[in-house]
Amino acid sequence: MRNQVHRGRLAVLFAIVTSLMLTLLGRMWYLQITTGPEYARAATENRVRTVALPPVRGRILDVHGRPLVTNRTRPQVSVDYMTLIHQPDRGRAVLARLAKALGRPYEEIANRARLCGQGVSRPCWPGSPYEPIIVADDVDARTALSIAERQDEFPGVGTALRPVRVYPLGTAAAHLLGYLRPASAPAAGGRGTELVGRDGLEAQYDDVLAGRPGVREIAVNSAGKVTGVLGEQDPEPGHDLLTSIDSRIQKITEHALATTIAKARKRGEPADAGAAVVLEARTGRVTALASHPGYDPAVWGRDLSQQDFESLPLASNAVLGQWAPGSTWKIISTAAAVRSGRRPGASYDCPGSYQVGGRSFRNFEGAALGRMDLHRALVVSCDTIFYRFADQMWRRDGGLEPVRRPKDPMQAMAREFGFGDRTGVDLPNEAAGRVPDRDWKKATWERTREATCRRAKTGYPEESDRKRAAYLKTLAAENCRSGGVWWAGDAANFAIGQGDVLVTPLQLARGYAALANGGKLFSPRIAKAVVGPDGKVLRKIKPPVVGKVAVSGKTLRYIRDALADVPREGTAAGAFAGFPFDRLAVAGKTGTAEAYGRQDTSWFASFAPAERPEYVVVVVVSQGGTGGSTAAPAAREIWEGIYRLPAGSSARGGSGGGDGGR
Repeated sequence: MRNQVHRGRLAVLFAIVTSLMLTLLGRMWYLQITTGPEYARAATENRVRTVALPPVRGRILDVHGRPLVTNRTRPQVSVDYMTLIHQPDRGRAVLARLAKALGRPYEEIANRARLCGQGVSRPCWPGSPYEPIIVADDVDARTALSIAERQDEFPGVGTALRPVRVYPLGTAAAHLLGYLRPASAPAAGGRGTELVGRDGLEAQYDDVLAGRPGVREIAVNSAGKVTGVLGEQDPEPGHDLLTSIDSRIQKITEHALATTIAKARKRGEPADAGAAVVLEARTGRVTALASHPGYDPAVWGRDLSQQDFESLPLASNAVLGQWAPGSTWKIISTAAAVRSGRRPGASYDCPGSYQVGGRSFRNFEGAALGRMDLHRALVVSCDTIFYRFADQMWRRDGGLEPVRRPKDPMQAMAREFGFGDRTGVDLPNEAAGRVPDRDWKKATWERTREATCRRAKTGYPEESDRKRAAYLKTLAAENCRSGGVWWAGDAANFAIGQGDVLVTPLQLARGYAALANGGKLFSPRIAKAVVGPDGKVLRKIKPPVVGKVAVSGKTLRYIRDALADVPREGTAAGAFAGFPFDRLAVAGKTGTAEAYGRQDTSWFASFAPAERPEYVVVVVVSQGGTGGSTAAPAAREIWEGIYRLPAGSSARGGSGGGDGGR
């Protein structure tokens, strides 16, 4: 009996062992036969790492082939992250010796050598841990050589000559050219941690300039150590970008803008910002684009803190700055008036003030200038003639009870000249400006009515200036009641480029180019051609024509002829005193735009030669005073530089005779 029990237990145990063996054999068969290839492939993939090899970035060239942005080889020091973390102290001693050799704080080198991740602030390395991590890119050759010769002290540290961006013009054209920064995440297309264009031409044409990265495949063991290189594909260099920028004229433009701002500040004007644009009138190509304040693009070669980065004036006032255009706008009002039936040669009265909607609208300094035709009205910048035109057009459209489809001749003309919309220039950021009308004002009022009516009750207790606070409360009360109404005063302000009208310097330059070339409206272009590394032109870039101003050639010539007298005997005569008009006939228009709570905006828009314009020059200085005292002298300096004319007297400036000013 006992033997039978014992044999039964052995049988059960045998069955269990047999079952376990069959299960183990089945699992082994599944892993090796069924899923073996998949695991083998995964194991192979785990042993291979891909490292992107950055290409040499293409240059940006001026119209004559001179470099605006180029590359220069510079010794750089990098570390191998995987080698460091396999040190007993995870590389701390190596980094400490490296920081001492470089003369840098340990924290700076250690921070740049760490990997980016959640909770890790920049500077850090955003790329693969298998790529060389650059910890210093402005090392002198002697220091780099010393580190390279002492590999026993610096395991995992490498030195190499790498291309870095160089800006031969210094601070000139910094906003136009843009800058490079590491991608916030590994870039698409296998570009790894390569620097990418973040503004200006560097961003707009990043795909052209960047080239194609190479690839290096490396083998690593289970601990992550590199065991060998499996293969490598060389990077392809980027293409060069040929532009229409003339570096000589760009420097002249930058100098003129900076000089006029400095002089305005000496006179007591805030002159806090400005811009200057030079366009080819007949092609729409950009010759120069300057913005103030500027910055030195060499800062991108240093390790910027977030605070330093945010303090840089990166916005280009030439394409993003928006101001009321003042009397430079009168070319629009004149063209609209003529198309609406006013005769250019007729006689119109220019009193010191004109009543619009029960309010007195005045000339600059209340000057009464007598009777004149539209030619003279532009030369002396009479406001009251244009107030009358605007009031009459507003009434013809129904006034406070507008007709079903008001013509709004001045707004229509402004849009034909390209205002109220982006120019489409080949830069990544651009403001649209504003052409206000009935629909815009109503929509704005509906959007802000609740807040406006609240302010009408509470006022502005946070405003320290009690007089200003009272004014703002009164204004809020008026807007709460009828803020969506397009008043006659709105039309009057529109006629002289005041009120809610906004333009960018580039928009105004394009509008004046259309006046100068007979009505052709271009979308400006800075790039002219894409050039391969072998010097072959791969693609030409031409500014497209995007519109045609429907104004007769006779009217455009009339306006051009009037503007030709502005620097000779009108509002810019003081600024152009002694100018050699026999060698270069400059035509232009001053503008002095008011801004509540701020000093006047100074404008001068011009083209030359007056008979057959080649270039357009526009200058604006925010809080710079009158157009004749600040912007016009800067434009004169630019014209003298473009055509290599003798420089005028340093004492030039002023409003000239009979300055209507607005």
